[in-house]
Amino acid sequence: MKRSRFSEEQIIGILKEHQAGLGAKELCRRHGVSDATFYKWRSKFGGMEVPDVKKLKSLEAENAKLKKLLAEQMMDVSTLKEMLGKNF
Repeated sequence: MKRSRFSEEQIIGILKEHQAGLGAKELCRRHGVSDATFYKWRSKFGGMEVPDVKKLKSLEAENAKLKKLLAEQMMDVSTLKEMLGKNF
């Protein structure tokens, strides 16, 4: 996954500037991001504080790890069933 050049703190800061009354186009121009990126950030991080974002990131990482473990377990079970089904 591509790393963002903005940290979570910076993204939250930009979104707080928008909430303070600055226009989205002005913020995008000032910080060098596209409108689509700004609105994606707003939908994902809108209304969050920095600790909330850090917790979200850690939960997403843990979820990815658990999904990988589940996939590996399912593959092991499938392999074992296949081996047991064969007559030696």
